[in-house]
Amino acid sequence: MTAAIRDTAQVVDAATVMGLLPARPRLLAMGEPTHGVDGLLDLRNDLFRQLVEQEGYRTIAIESDCLMGLVTDDYVTSGAGTLDEAMERGFSHGFGASAANRELVRWMRAYNNGRPRSERLRFAGFDGPLEITGAASPRQALTALHAYLTARVDADLLPCTAETLDRLLGADDRWTNPAAMMDPSQSVGQTPEATQLRLLADDLAALLDTHTPHLIAASAPDDWERARLHGRTATGLLRYHFWMADTSPGRMAWLLGVRASMMAANLLAIAERGPALVYAHNGHLQRNRSSMRLGGLPLEWWSAGAIVSAHLGEEYAFLATALGTIRHHDVDTPPPDTIEGLLYALPEDRYVVDARRLAAALGDVPPTLRVSPWFGYAPLDPTHLARTDGIMFVKDASPR
Repeated sequence: MTAAIRDTAQVVDAATVMGLLPARPRLLAMGEPTHGVDGLLDLRNDLFRQLVEQEGYRTIAIESDCLMGLVTDDYVTSGAGTLDEAMERGFSHGFGASAANRELVRWMRAYNNGRPRSERLRFAGFDGPLEITGAASPRQALTALHAYLTARVDADLLPCTAETLDRLLGADDRWTNPAAMMDPSQSVGQTPEATQLRLLADDLAALLDTHTPHLIAASAPDDWERARLHGRTATGLLRYHFWMADTSPGRMAWLLGVRASMMAANLLAIAERGPALVYAHNGHLQRNRSSMRLGGLPLEWWSAGAIVSAHLGEEYAFLATALGTIRHHDVDTPPPDTIEGLLYALPEDRYVVDARRLAAALGDVPPTLRVSPWFGYAPLDPTHLARTDGIMFVKDASPR
């Protein structure tokens, strides 16, 4: 068995990864089983550099706030601001503190320096402006979309004024109240003002769509892309807030699904500009249906990766990442009957495995699902192998 598994393991580089895939993907998704391990981000950085230099990839998209990511993209593409500002204001979820993320942004800016626009690298966040404690106010996205349209279409076509939006939005802390995540009555998402804002956001997004020929002609490419991003984000955030205020049993499933849908829409837009490396948690990028239990209730939803894969087919590829040990979190040597245990028995420190060949080598006796003592690490699900293109394995993770 070990020899058969060994035959599926190869060195981690762009050429090997591409050799696992039936076609060159527009979106090459690399998952991670936990956040905050810079060794995994170093591996991602190495792969991205090779994809840029050998395969013509020009964009990296990570699991971070899509609007905040515009700050980092501006720095990477044009040198706007400073590296410190890009790390502080261009990442969500605390990811700007990562040394590996900082090195990625520094390298991208250095690569772009002096290059023509068509050859520059791009940075994108593809998550919504969402945190585990709640969601952002829709103000930034809505007002940016309104301002873009105000400058380019007849005033008579606008469904409202900027002053109307400001009045309906009210104070931003009404929207960001963390108590609303657990108590729907604390949410403003189904107030009369929020209901009217949903209708206005829908009309503004429709105006953007119906005037596409004129707006593309009248806009710089980045302005058009960002207007579409603001439209998606405004409507998505208002939908998310609506379901935060809901009291039905489907509330949490809706919230998980809306976030995944927002992620997927951003990824499909990123794919339009050319091939991109996508980096996020395995659970956001897998093709299989996602599930969890919350408060004793089973929840199921389709991840962003599953949605994008349904749209792109072979132009979407998914590499899951697995870890052997995270000893500083008491995740010790994996049991030998788990996927991680089988891979840990191989001598290399890191390698990529053809997931489908691994499934064939395992035959009809699937490995056991590893049980992690630390909630922050999600082991690989053996039942997902057949719908995974590859597994990137790192033997031992160390603290930052």
